Formats: sequence, C-alpha cells, structure tokens
Amino acid sequence: MKLGNHLLKAAMLSTISIASLSVGSVAFAQDNAPQASDDVDENVIIVTATKREQTLEEVPVAVSVTSAAAIERAQVRDLRDLQTLVPSLRVSQLQSSANTNFIIRGFGNGANNPGIEGSVGVFIDGVYRSRSSSAISDLPNLQRVEVLRGPQSTLFGKNASAGVISIVTAAPSYEFGGSAELSYGNRNAIVAKADVTGPLADNVAFSLAGGINKADGYGTNLTDGSKTSERNRWYGRAQLLVEPSESFKLRFIGDYDKIDENCCFVGNILDGPTGNAVRGIGGKVNSAGIFSYGEYQNFSSENDITNAGVSMQADYEMGSLSLTSITAYRESRSKTNADSDFTSADLIGANRGDVDISTKTQELRLASDFDGPFNFLLGGYYFDESINNKQALTLGKDFRNYANLLTAGSYISLEPTIRALAGVPSSAAQFGGQGQGRFEDWDYKNKAYSVFGTADLELTDGLVLTGGFNYTKDKKNLVSDIRITDVFSAVDLVTVGQNAGLPAALPAGFVPAGGTALSSGLFPRINSCATVTNAPAASTPNPTRSGTCNPFLGLQALQFLPPFLNIPNAVENGRTSDGKLTYSVRLAWEATDSINLYASYGTGFKATSWNMSIDSRPFGSDFVAGSPSQGAPLTPSKIRTAGLATANLTSGTRYALPEEAKVMELGLKAKWDSVAFNLTIFDQSIKNFQGNSFIGTGFVLSNAGKQSVKGIEFDGSVNPIDALQLRAAFVYLDSKYDSYVGSQFGDVSGQAVAGIPKLSTTLGATYTADLNDGKSLILNVDYHNESNVVINENPAWRQYKREVNDLSAAATLRLDSGLQFSLWGRNLTNAKYLAVIFPSVVQSGSISGYPNQPRTYGASVKYKF
Repeated sequence: MKLGNHLLKAAMLSTISIASLSVGSVAFAQDNAPQASDDVDENVIIVTATKREQTLEEVPVAVSVTSAAAIERAQVRDLRDLQTLVPSLRVSQLQSSANTNFIIRGFGNGANNPGIEGSVGVFIDGVYRSRSSSAISDLPNLQRVEVLRGPQSTLFGKNASAGVISIVTAAPSYEFGGSAELSYGNRNAIVAKADVTGPLADNVAFSLAGGINKADGYGTNLTDGSKTSERNRWYGRAQLLVEPSESFKLRFIGDYDKIDENCCFVGNILDGPTGNAVRGIGGKVNSAGIFSYGEYQNFSSENDITNAGVSMQADYEMGSLSLTSITAYRESRSKTNADSDFTSADLIGANRGDVDISTKTQELRLASDFDGPFNFLLGGYYFDESINNKQALTLGKDFRNYANLLTAGSYISLEPTIRALAGVPSSAAQFGGQGQGRFEDWDYKNKAYSVFGTADLELTDGLVLTGGFNYTKDKKNLVSDIRITDVFSAVDLVTVGQNAGLPAALPAGFVPAGGTALSSGLFPRINSCATVTNAPAASTPNPTRSGTCNPFLGLQALQFLPPFLNIPNAVENGRTSDGKLTYSVRLAWEATDSINLYASYGTGFKATSWNMSIDSRPFGSDFVAGSPSQGAPLTPSKIRTAGLATANLTSGTRYALPEEAKVMELGLKAKWDSVAFNLTIFDQSIKNFQGNSFIGTGFVLSNAGKQSVKGIEFDGSVNPIDALQLRAAFVYLDSKYDSYVGSQFGDVSGQAVAGIPKLSTTLGATYTADLNDGKSLILNVDYHNESNVVINENPAWRQYKREVNDLSAAATLRLDSGLQFSLWGRNLTNAKYLAVIFPSVVQSGSISGYPNQPRTYGASVKYKF
C-alpha cells in the first residue's frame, strides 16, 4: 500500500486519539521536548528516562545524556560518532547501510535479519524505530540524546531488553529563527543543512528542516577504481505545533529521508587456501592487508533506503493529571545488492535484498503530579508491523570453474556420473551454472500490546520507593515462499554412492554416532572417506569397523544452497505467541541537596525473533525424534511422518526464544557548583540472548543459555575555572557466556564475550575564551579508548584483537552576528583497528572484516538567526 494512503489512515487515527482525550482515555508516551525558544542551561540537563521530566541528577536511572551543544562542539557527524562520547554504547555498521548494530553494556543484536528486533530500542521523539535501517538517518535540531543502560521494559515494552537510545528534537517555536550550516572535509565530504521556525498564528508554530550528507568513500574497488563506504544521504522534516488552549496542545511531525550509497567496505584479513583457486580462474584478491582499504568487486554495491513517517503527539493537562497520546505510522524501504565474495572473480553473481517495513503504533499515558507522597503513571501501547522481505543469491559465471578447481577437477569430471546415478533430468542445468541460486519471499506480521504502570511513594522526606510493571503480549506470523534452483545442492550424494554400489555395508535407516541419518532423506554430514560402524549386536561391546569410501561425499561442501522447507507446513504453523510480565522496584534517597543515591532491581523481555532468512531450518525436535544411539534404527520424526523430508534438508532454528533480562544496580549521583559525577555498579544478565552469527555461507540464529555482565560506570565533569570544563567517563565490563552450549563453535560456556572491551575510557575538555566585540573562541578535544579485546569467538582467531584510540578535536569562532566558523577533525591520529571479522563468503579458510574509518577533518560555517 502506498505511503499516501497510510498517511491518510494515520491522520484518521490521530483524530480518533484526539477525540478519545475528552472521554478520559489513559495515555502513554514520552514527555514533550521543550520548545526551541526555551533558554537552555547546560548545567541543568532535563531528561525523560522515566517518562517524566527530571534533571539528570534527580532521575534514579543509569542514563547518559549528550546535549545538542556537546554534539555540535564535538562535531559528531552521525550516530556512529556518538559512541566516542558515550563509552557504554557501541555502534557497528555492517555489510550494508541498512545493517547497524546498537550495543549497550555488551548486549545488542538486530542486524543481518529483518526478523530480529534489536535488544536496544531506538526512539525518536517518542516513536519507536523497530529496525536499524529506520534509525540511522541524520536529524536536525537535536536537543539531546539519552542512552538508557540496562533493561527498560517496564516503561518501553518488549523492545528494550538491553537498553534504549532516546533521541529528542526541538519543537517549533513562536519566536522566528533558524540556522544554516555548510561543512566541507577531506574525501569531498559535504554536510549542508538548514532549518527555520516561527509562528503562523497566536497559537500555531511551525518548523522546517532539511539537509544533505555526502562524502567519497574511504575504500577503493581495485577492479574499477570506484569508492566504497561513501556517504550520500538527504532528509526533510516538517513540524506543526498547535495549542488551542493552555492545557491542550498538538505536535505534528512528518519526515522523509533517503540513502543511496555504495557501502560498505570489506577488507581481506587472511588470504586463505581458496585465494589461489580464485587466482587460478583469473580472479584477484587483495593481499595487501585490510588497512590498505582496497578490495575487489565485480560491481558496485547498492544501498537504496527510504524512510518516511508521520506522528501526532497530543498533551492534555487536567489539573494534577496529564494525558498524552502519540500516534505514528512509518514506512521503511531498503534495496540492497552486493558482490558478497569480495573478489574480482564472479563467484556470487548477486546478493539482493528488498525489505519493506510498515509500522503503526499507538501510545497512551496518564500521569499524576500530586502534592502528596504518592504519584503514579499508567499507560498502554499498541504495535502493528508488516514486513515483506525478498532476498536472492545467485551463482556467478565463474563459480563452476572455481568449484572445479577446488575439487581438483572432480566437480565437472564426476558430473555425468552423479547426474546418471541421481536421476537428474537431462533438461536440468549444469552444476554450478550462472544464475542458479535461492529466491526468497517472506511475509511477516507482528502485533503486540502492553499495559504498564509505575507508582512512587515518598516514605519519608527525600526517600522514595518506586514500583513498576509491564505486561506484554506479542504475536508473530510468518509465511515463506522459497525457491532453490541450484541443481547440485539438491543431489543426495549418499544415494548416489549407494546406487554406485559403494556403501553396501550400510543398512537402510542406519544412524551412525551423533544421530546423523544416511539414506533417510536427510542431509548427511560425514567425512567422505571415513569408515563407519555397522549396527552392533547388543552383546558386542566393541564392534568391528567396516564400510567403503564414498568419494562423492567430498563434494558436500559445495552444496551450500540445499532444498528449503517452506512454512507454514503440516508440522510448523509459522506462528508464535509470547506473553510476559516484567517488573522493577527502586529505592531512591535524596541524601542532601547535592547527593542522590538509589538501588534498583528490574527485569526485561524481548519476544521471539524469527529467522527470516535462507538459514531458517526446522528444529531438531521436529527433525529426528529422540536421540538415537549408535547403530539404532532411525526413529520416526514429525517431518518424515508428514512426508516433508527431502534430500539434503537440514535441521537448525526457525526462531530464537524470547530474551529475559534482569539487572541489579546501585547508583550515586552528585552535583555541586563546579563538580558533578554519576557512579553506577551493576550486575546484568539476559537469559536466552539471541545471537546471529555468520559462518561463511549463512547465519546461525541461536540462543545463548545465559549471557551476563558485571560492571562499573562513572562519568563526571569539573569546571576548575568558568572558561574550562574537564570531562571523564569510565566503563568496566566483565562480560561472559554463563551458558552457551549450542554456539557455532560448540560449548563456549564460561568464556568472555568477544568484542566487548573490559575498560572503555572517554576524556574531554572544552575551553571557552570570551574575546572582544562579543566574539568567543571554543576549543574542544575528546579522546576515546577501548582496551584490547578478542574480536570473534572462533578459537582459531583469538590472535585478532581490537584496541580503540580515537582522538577528536574542534575549534569554533563565534561572532556576535550569529556567524560561527569551525575547524574539526575525528580520529586525528589515524588509528587503525578491526571492527568486525567473519569467514569470507564461499572461501573456506579465508577471513574478511570491516576496518574503522580513517582520519576525517574539515571546516564548517554556520549562521544562526
């Protein structure tokens, strides 16, 4: 359905919501952002982490706040840069512009599969952005960014089992004003943006904003010299503020943004044994190292993303009660394509993705502001989302020769024999032919609602006990239409061997050690020349070994596109329904006017995440019932009984079980005239943390039994003189898998979580010199460090580590006329480190990865009026 039709429906929903205010419906939403015309005192930071406006020192929650002034001083260009100011936050951009992971305290997921919602919820002006593709656009008139650490499910529902990023922009002002900014930097980086706000009538104000963000890429495609990891984005945003009375106001927001980029650079870390095979067919692999920022691709990647939405916030004051409603409708459309083998050989012809997301939300909240010791908040939330996901991966024109070279000629020389023994029709395409592959079409529906509330009781002067609850009901429905056209991946090589008379000693239905079926219509994974044990007699403790080698099984590794079992089917209905009550309790004490302490315990929840990819496979419990002992006859399974077992069908996961989080925190917040600091000690864990790991030919979605982290967070500032502010933030994380038996690397229980540094440090300083004639010079410097850490859980890759040292600085000259000029630089030392590493696609033994962005610098001019 087109956006215009949905906007009309959203407007109708908004009208219904306004009408409902007059009949006393409860409300649930974030508090209003102060208007742009309000004076901002940087020493008094207002946050809405508890859905009430409080100062940063008053709010008894672990939250980091980055103000608009701090973002401007540090010349933060996009959300990725924000992590250099908030050490508890990590932002990782992966293989496309649409795939970004937000990680707080070591917990985060949601990329690489549209069926997975992130454990870190992203909200912009109170509206939830369910996928990272809709949360990465540039935003104008930022007022602040709040990073809430730890599970926030009590107030933010099912989407916040690890934390929340809440972005607040300025509302329209009744005072005419605005700004325009132009920035130019290395790699032809251009950022241009402008905004204007003002009154339309005594009780109506507006704002308009727009901008572009362009830059040449820092990677180079050595095949044609084109640049990769470029920036090419623009946005537009309009707001209308209507205040019919002092007690009632409406805020309408409409936005649209567009991304069209060649992204993202992938470098070669280890040129493994397959590199020679690539070169043997005339291809090229860059062996100069990942930090040469050079790669080989057959074609430039495509990242075409559009996001659009409308929202309406209504606020109604009724004496000591306030009622708030947010109605929103959003659409996100992403089209991606990439040469995923990252060589000049045409191995993977295309890896296309076309994801359409439509999301409707309604939030309501009723809050009290009584003079007495008791106050409450009560609300509800409704979420309705539809996703259509079309994916396709096809073999390139060089894949056949590449496979043949890897198998010393067997792939092609044995083809006639295999086709004859397997009964492959003569009309079927040749093995590994160009254009064969997988073609996916997924339809996903998710409806959820939650009711929640909090209550504050002041036990004595300054001592407040708070309790909260949230009940969430989440239902998902998934339908797939997957076609596999790869001829060779559909061949049952065990049957081929049997038809050739090779494994004569193996009885039908034989199950060797490990319970792997052979001639059962299920995908075998056994060594091609390993002898196997016949079914022993009960009286034979040490049976003799016999059997013959099946050389055809050596080709199994090239069957990476096996047949797919669509859902729903006779065994799997494609539906999940989750319900969970989460709660929190907190004791906060205002010890003095300057010191606040709190202790809290809370739980969190994230519903089932579906594996909406070609790697979605039936669960083992539906695949082979029970656990057959060595040599036992094959036990009937649901899938076989239903007649759904096909050659080479494998088991795996259809979905990951819900996440259940809990956290214990002790916090101290202090603020004096020139010194302020916050200290948090915490113990946090997530049961069934949803992991999605890449294994070279696909992703494995699984649940870690339990992942936990114990840590300490500190951030503070001091003003030794009025002109100078010094800042420091430290985060210590002791993160581990308490239980993770079924990881892609086996049992990793007790191991540290890869990629999570023990210590993160951020140091900053700002010096403001007042010059004559109303001019001022502002000097700002920020340093961010992350201690050395292993990047990947693979035990063979433990030598690959990451240490981050990022130095950024900016100098700004402000004139009394409203003009300001800035010089800025990020990663000034040009430090180099690996962000993510992974197995190279269809290149066993090779390793690829994403390096950090090299040094950027530039100058900007801005005019405020």
